[in-house]
Amino acid sequence: MGFFLGVDSGTQGTKTVVVDDQGRVRGRASVGYGLIEGLPRGHMEQHPETWADAMKQTIRGALKDAKADPAKVCAIGVSGQQHGFVPLDEDGAVIRPAKLWNDTSTAEECAMLMETLGGVEEAIRLTGNSIMPGYTAGKILWLRRHEPGNYAKLRHVLLPHDYLNYVLTGEFTMEYGDASGTAFMDVRRRRWCMEVIDAIDPALIEWLPEVRPSDRPAGTVVRSVASELGVGGDVLVAAGGGDNMMGAIGTGNTSPGKVTVSLGTSGTVYAYSDEPVVDPGGEVAAFCDSTGGWLPLVCTMNVTVATEHMRLLLGLSHAGLEDAVSAAPPGCDGLLLLPYLTGERTPNVPHGKGVLYGLTPTCFTAGHLCRAAMEGATMGLNYGFNRLRELGVDPVEVRLTGGGARNKAWRRIAADVFDAEVVTLREEEGAAYGAALQAMWTHRLRRGERVTMSEITDELVEIDEPSRLKPIRRNVETYERLQSTQDRLSRDLRGLFSESG
Repeated sequence: MGFFLGVDSGTQGTKTVVVDDQGRVRGRASVGYGLIEGLPRGHMEQHPETWADAMKQTIRGALKDAKADPAKVCAIGVSGQQHGFVPLDEDGAVIRPAKLWNDTSTAEECAMLMETLGGVEEAIRLTGNSIMPGYTAGKILWLRRHEPGNYAKLRHVLLPHDYLNYVLTGEFTMEYGDASGTAFMDVRRRRWCMEVIDAIDPALIEWLPEVRPSDRPAGTVVRSVASELGVGGDVLVAAGGGDNMMGAIGTGNTSPGKVTVSLGTSGTVYAYSDEPVVDPGGEVAAFCDSTGGWLPLVCTMNVTVATEHMRLLLGLSHAGLEDAVSAAPPGCDGLLLLPYLTGERTPNVPHGKGVLYGLTPTCFTAGHLCRAAMEGATMGLNYGFNRLRELGVDPVEVRLTGGGARNKAWRRIAADVFDAEVVTLREEEGAAYGAALQAMWTHRLRRGERVTMSEITDELVEIDEPSRLKPIRRNVETYERLQSTQDRLSRDLRGLFSESG
């Protein structure tokens, strides 16, 4: 029996799963960490070495939990938080901490790049995407403008999961999926966009790896790391991908007809497509996936961020939060939370702030406040979901993943807000599981098998049927009215957010 490791390196921690050749999770381990503290508002950073240490620790822990012989590990796949900028010098050493996906300090640089290119429409024509603060492009220009000494040392640009692949293999690589979130890759043609690169710095092209297909491995584990982990010297390292790309694999979203919604710290809505799905307005990200297709995606920055703040404020357990939400009526008697606690990406409101709207004596209760946070975060996602529908993404079902999906009250809210059947997966760690399945795919291809990623996920990804919920019509109508109010409130306040900084 062979084993496949899936590593999910995220903002709050790293998780690793051990999967056997039948797709069963045999062991798992996790370790938590936080952001660098004391930075100015909008700056979100972590030390890449933290991710590397956590990856090694959780690999050893998961193998121990599985009681698996490390010598039988065949391949490793790595999922990583998207868009983070890992700057390396000529020796491959980290120059400074990585600026992350939720760092909004680069709004000025993004505006500068858009102006240089000729505006949003031109950026979308060139790459398929606008240039927003979450993406990598603005972070590189920020380093050039604000830390010229560090920028002078820059010789290699990697994304978080690429950095972990580098730690494992010693190779500098990027694959189409994660690279499409940099805002300087042409997603239609799957190649670097020189117009955007030149707008940042013409020298940048020399510091980028070749961008290549996701079925091509990153390499094999170097001897020193193999010794640390106890694995053999010929362990394959798959291309890996961004957490959303790996989450798509882990939730079986590798063919048309399904939408995955991740209810984590941030939230995402995405679907598989056989061809690029480019939003002329730039709100839907026109990403590539990590199987050979495309992954139109919407990301919001405030999902469990909002519910956790409310839960901790009121001193509730996770079960207590669910009870409080269930005690309040759908629609919260008109109370809503505009959940832009850390700014927002979709809609693009980097200076946004949270707003409680509609407070009355009737809805000034713990249950209403908790439900407003949950509903507000879900309607924030639905803003983007509706845009996906306008672009032709029409799902048969919505597959929920992430921590919020464990909450039954939240699953009910999701079904009614999205007006769609929702269901969860047997394996909750979608990104880590997806990374393991991609590793299995890469291993089987290397052995000469003719197998697609979709064939593997159709066989191995299991739905948790008892979790399936259908929308309730009266609730759907309530949320449609509340969604209209939230969307209008968001539009009306954007100018004020910008003025208040």
